[in-house]
Amino acid sequence: MKRYNLLGLLFCTLIFFGGFLFKGNLSFYFNVASLMIVAGGSATAALLSFHISRLRIVLRVVRASYSSRLKSEAEIVDILINLAIKSRAEGILSLQQEENETSILFLRRGLGCLVDNYEPQQIRDILNTEMYFFKLRREDSERVLRTIADFCPAFGIVGSVAGLIPMLAGIDDTGIILKTVPLALTSILYGLIFANFFFIPFAANLRERTNQELLLQKIIMEGVLAIQSELNPTVLRTKLLSFLTPSDRKADLVPLARIQERFHITIDDHLDPDAGDETARTGPKMS
Repeated sequence: MKRYNLLGLLFCTLIFFGGFLFKGNLSFYFNVASLMIVAGGSATAALLSFHISRLRIVLRVVRASYSSRLKSEAEIVDILINLAIKSRAEGILSLQQEENETSILFLRRGLGCLVDNYEPQQIRDILNTEMYFFKLRREDSERVLRTIADFCPAFGIVGSVAGLIPMLAGIDDTGIILKTVPLALTSILYGLIFANFFFIPFAANLRERTNQELLLQKIIMEGVLAIQSELNPTVLRTKLLSFLTPSDRKADLVPLARIQERFHITIDDHLDPDAGDETARTGPKMS
């Protein structure tokens, strides 16, 4: 997780829990029985719904989405440009070394296809299939998280009912009411916090991460196919820059003066400022 994200997370979390302390004591909101009902019930429902191996995969994916850093689109473009230059200078078989060294599995897959001399359409089919099933696996993990998020408020209501039943049974006993009301109210609180503070944000982060990785994979696929066709590295760079946001490729924009020189465009700089509307209507003059 980036430093600014982590600082923002800590700050917002302090504000959230500070709201509980603003008009009371934090101990008022802590109830072991409510925690056991919501956490235990949600965990039981998750184990009944999904195989334990699926839950382990989801845990690993969520942990990796926060702990590991993705390469940026600009970094991927630079890697592909360097590979294109090496391929033109030393041949495609020279990419065997990069296939063994690179940590990007999708890029290794693409380079392996190049080294094995697959046809362009075969490479595109293989990488598209890889992207398709990668997306399916991520969507499945996201579905698991959102399903567990649905369980939590439901078991919060279960805890609330579990507190209301003894309260109504001992309606004439003030001591019983004081013991059961916290269980009824804190159970709903825990269910909402677990769902909206953890599982739904985990699922949203996983979707965001998946979209970023799919974009990187698309860039890699186009780069690998361009390398296979021995496209000029300069042309390849221009093509891959279209995947980047304008702010990331601003330095690569062609200056206006160079465009004017290339297409022989002349603009009458001596015109009177009041004639701006007419210039806007007629446009620049071509020499």
